[in-house]
Amino acid sequence: MNTRKQKLVAFGECMVELRRVEEGLMRQAFGGDTLNTAVYLARLAGGAFDVAYASALGDSDSFSDAMLASWAAEGIDTGFVERRAGELPGLYTIEVDASGERRFAYWRQHSAARNYFASDASPLERRAAEIDLLYLSGISLAILPQAGRDRLFALIDWLRAKGARFVFDNNYRPRLWSSADEARQTYAAAYARADIALVTLSDEMEVQSIADEAQAIEFACALPCREVVIKRGASPTLVRAIDGSRTEVATEPVPTVVDTTAAGDSFGAGYLAARLHGLGAAQAAAVGNRLAAAVIQCPGAIIPRERMPAALLA
Repeated sequence: MNTRKQKLVAFGECMVELRRVEEGLMRQAFGGDTLNTAVYLARLAGGAFDVAYASALGDSDSFSDAMLASWAAEGIDTGFVERRAGELPGLYTIEVDASGERRFAYWRQHSAARNYFASDASPLERRAAEIDLLYLSGISLAILPQAGRDRLFALIDWLRAKGARFVFDNNYRPRLWSSADEARQTYAAAYARADIALVTLSDEMEVQSIADEAQAIEFACALPCREVVIKRGASPTLVRAIDGSRTEVATEPVPTVVDTTAAGDSFGAGYLAARLHGLGAAQAAAVGNRLAAAVIQCPGAIIPRERMPAALLA
């Protein structure tokens, strides 16, 4: 009997994070949208699936070494990481206002992750046969040059032809794109391949230049993906199933929002983990909302293990 667990691989960029804690004092950590999702997925795997992270890091700096060690400590397979000679991870700073909203500044133009597909064969391409589900975001696509995107889409096509699934989260950062039109075309290529789309409605409105929320919902619900999950902040999450039916799932109210960092990333992890554990789409959205509610009540992207909601997948 074949008892191999499913292999879920998240692809993207992890950076050095500097968070202001008081005037003149910054706290150093690591962060990145798909990495945040991978960490929460690993915590929720429960032996049902394996989680790997694919990215590129430097080969001789202490930050890259510490990143790998921290991922391994979370139970993440680091075998899809490429170490690039003389290169470094990117860096960003984060400040949070009184309402928990964030402001970022980035130094990522020469990040090693941008060169993941610069060699003849990346770890993702060499180990493609092992992958059962590939997860990435709009940021994952934005940091790559066009040649890298072309190779990534070719890989996705190969994976889907062998029966693997592809999940796309639309996380959008306008500054990473040369134009909105470039982003729209790239997103369309991703949606055309995605089995599941995790759509932050405000991001999609910006990408598509749609001002009306109802119109944006209709756009998202018409995407060619088998399953579309629309995240709307504190408003109910909307799930559009393969048969076209729509279900609203209430978000979890919280007494105080401390930091909204990784709210969408953790939602995606909760949703995917629940689906991989066999829960229905509406149940999975409830799991994602519950995890996101816990995350936004703590500072930083990755909350302590003891703050993870109990019996989340029960």
